[in-house]
Amino acid sequence: MPTYRELLREVKARIREADAREAQAMDGAVWIDVRRQEEWEQGHLPGAIHVPRGSLESRIEGVVPDRSTPVVLYCASAERSAFAAKSLGELGYENVVSLAGGFTDWKRNGYDIVLPTTLSPERRTRYSRHLLIPEIGEAGQLKLLESKILLIGAGGLGSPAALYLAAAGIGKLGIVDADIVDETNLQRQVAHSLNTLGTPKVDSAKARIEGLNPDVEVVTYRERLSSENIDRILDDGWEIVVDGTDNFPTRYLLNDACVWRDIPLVYGSIYRFEGQVTVFKPHDGPCYRCLFPEPPPAELAPSCSEGGVLGVLPGIVGTLQTNEALKLAAGCGDPLVGRLLLVDALSGEFDEMHIKRNPNCPVCGDEPSITEYIDYVEFCSR
Repeated sequence: MPTYRELLREVKARIREADAREAQAMDGAVWIDVRRQEEWEQGHLPGAIHVPRGSLESRIEGVVPDRSTPVVLYCASAERSAFAAKSLGELGYENVVSLAGGFTDWKRNGYDIVLPTTLSPERRTRYSRHLLIPEIGEAGQLKLLESKILLIGAGGLGSPAALYLAAAGIGKLGIVDADIVDETNLQRQVAHSLNTLGTPKVDSAKARIEGLNPDVEVVTYRERLSSENIDRILDDGWEIVVDGTDNFPTRYLLNDACVWRDIPLVYGSIYRFEGQVTVFKPHDGPCYRCLFPEPPPAELAPSCSEGGVLGVLPGIVGTLQTNEALKLAAGCGDPLVGRLLLVDALSGEFDEMHIKRNPNCPVCGDEPSITEYIDYVEFCSR
């Protein structure tokens, strides 16, 4: 039987090794750290993805789906990475190298390393299912915990959004709503209950969130969003806005403010069995006014209190909005920028419509004609 050293020599004879300069010259390479979690926490190479050696074969397709992509593997001293390179070669990966000398030589030669902020054991347990996802992992979860998301409305759309944003570990969550909890809300507004009837929705939602996840700082604004208060509210440093409103004046106001402040806006709307979701990302796609240059007549767009809504539909649409907000916050996936997702709960069908930025848009166009807040109620009643 061969000894470990003999087996290692045999493996290294069958794989490619590259020193730091050679590895850095590999265009488009994905760098993968195959060390243990405690080693990763003591420092790692910039841009590397952590996939422990024991999970490499089961997770590699999620990290590097294209087998022609160059891959650089490293461990502490180029032993585990050598065996990992052999394994990836057997899985069909065409351009895999093991970093000669590993992390030890890299650090000894004075190359940059990253000393990561890490999750506490308690947070590692709470968010353990996120940590298993290559697209999120610890780095993505830390981004979520540092994110600041503002939710406009704590009603049908805002209720599921608030709960799932909180459960995901958004570090700071703002909620704007002037209303109180009413019994007619309980058919769809799942953040509230019989115990909170008659109380402000922001207070009811805050208590529910704090009971769900103490990591989340909840900031409440018990007021109706208007051109008089929107700048004061947005000045609190919100990075993403989730629109859970149900009226056109607020939607246009919110759109204009987010365009001017370069804040991504996650839009959602519902009516009876139908819903819509998209992301308006300034300078990277259309805005709300590109999609709806003029508000429709009131008789064609009644509110939920006038036209009704299937109770589960806000849960579907609000959760889809949450998914978009989490992708933006974690920096992963393909947000719905320039794509309007259409939901038909009655038929169980989803459809998608592509939307483009209007170069003549009065707010986000090449030569905007609206550069300050207008009378949005008057604009929407014309």
